[in-house]
Amino acid sequence: MIPQLAKHFTVYAIDLPGHGHSSIDITANYDEPYFRSAVVSFIEKLDLKNITLVGESIGAVLALTVASQLPERIKKVISSNTYDYDQRYGDGVRRGNFLANFVIGQFAIPYIGAVVAGLENKLFLGIIMKGGLKNKHWMPGKLLSEFDRVGRRKGYRHVERSTFAGWESWSKARTLYSKVKAPVTLIYGQNDWSTVAERERTARALGGVEITTLENTGHFSFVDNARKLTEIVLTN
Repeated sequence: MIPQLAKHFTVYAIDLPGHGHSSIDITANYDEPYFRSAVVSFIEKLDLKNITLVGESIGAVLALTVASQLPERIKKVISSNTYDYDQRYGDGVRRGNFLANFVIGQFAIPYIGAVVAGLENKLFLGIIMKGGLKNKHWMPGKLLSEFDRVGRRKGYRHVERSTFAGWESWSKARTLYSKVKAPVTLIYGQNDWSTVAERERTARALGGVEITTLENTGHFSFVDNARKLTEIVLTN
């Protein structure tokens, strides 16, 4: 998506704290407020204005909560498959398939969780990730290899488990949606992990915005349906 968007925007593709190739702090609590503060700090330090925030999954939640905190800087928000409905540890990811439910469930167990997380490999990662796709065979090898490489960084398993452990913070983020002043385009893959009721609840929290549904698309719409998602960003 980035090459296409870069033809029309100056694009800042942020690796969230502990994710991608950002630094890892094993003492940090990787919950929604922590990630939000990092994005807010990034925007303020670069003094960015007239911003279109685009995010998917927890990034979609952050696009909304950052917009609620910096209303004067945000022009519009594109929020795809907001991950704001967890009712237990790793709830959303665990809805993907049996392996995801079993493995992520083990992460929550003290001591045992750290051991299980350390055993994660590329094969298991690929199966778990495909739980977020409608088109199960469409997981680019280079993308999966990058996820695997990042997951092997020292301290990353702490980040992973801490992000899941902060599940309540992602659900609580909905309380900030009413403060969003910018226009919001709310998108869901037809086969996203969220239920229809959960999607409608998020739409109501945003003042009753219309929901755009991408057919034959799962949670990772940037993989499943990148062309349509890019089109929506460019036309909204």
